[in-house]
Amino acid sequence: MAKQITGHTRMACLLGSPVAHSISPAMHNEAFEQLGIDCTYLAFDADTAALPVVVEGLRKMNVVGFNLTMPDKNLMCELCDELTPAAKIGGAVNTVLNKDGKFIGYTTDGIGFMEACKNAGFDIIGKKMTLLGAGGAATAILIQAALDGLSEISIFIHHSYRERTEKIIATLNNETNCKVTLYSMDDPDILKREILNSAILTNATSVGMAPNTDACVIKDSSVFTPDLMVYDAIYNPEETKLLKMAKDAGCRTANGLYMLLYQGAAAFKIWTGQDMPVDIIKEKYFTR
Repeated sequence: MAKQITGHTRMACLLGSPVAHSISPAMHNEAFEQLGIDCTYLAFDADTAALPVVVEGLRKMNVVGFNLTMPDKNLMCELCDELTPAAKIGGAVNTVLNKDGKFIGYTTDGIGFMEACKNAGFDIIGKKMTLLGAGGAATAILIQAALDGLSEISIFIHHSYRERTEKIIATLNNETNCKVTLYSMDDPDILKREILNSAILTNATSVGMAPNTDACVIKDSSVFTPDLMVYDAIYNPEETKLLKMAKDAGCRTANGLYMLLYQGAAAFKIWTGQDMPVDIIKEKYFTR
């Protein structure tokens, strides 16, 4: 039976550009239906030029909350009334809660990563990670991993991201017990040394993403030892060249598909106070 929209039905939504490809509406609407929550999730194409007006409209409409994707995550920080520590450190918001008219900004991408690691059986708390990349996903992973209790993170970036990343690292080293060190992606010897001393290697760059599936951020397969866990935030293709190399060397591997699921589940919990029925969502929308 089709869902009944009434005068009491509330709204959550996704803002960004483009958004038509997003799985978020299907995922959240399924969760609302499964739990009997009278709420509907929609997606609206809104770029940064439109964002301030759209956000003010959502405030007037008293929405439950909303998500943001590119290119709106950074600007949303300025439009929120309050930010969580992770959102403030990273300067990006992907989830907003409407708390009695006050818009509180969260970032759940890093939470999604940590939950995805747990789902894959990766025990990384108190351990060292080598992280590749400095974009939005890498920053969210870096911050949440440090906040959640990894002991050490070596992050490798290209020069163009250095100034912004240095500020985030300084904050994390000052405010958490995680030791974060910045390196250049252009130094393969240091990269190899850090990976060999890590429990997990995480790729948060776009290298290897479709259609460029022959590309790989790691050139030297000798960095892969059987006790290394390898996570690639890419999920298209399902197995990147990086993951195939790691698997062939005996590493445990995981891709970014469930990071997408668990960041959505975190947003759902923020809005509703209830756990998303992730097993049902996995079976219907994440099983290929």
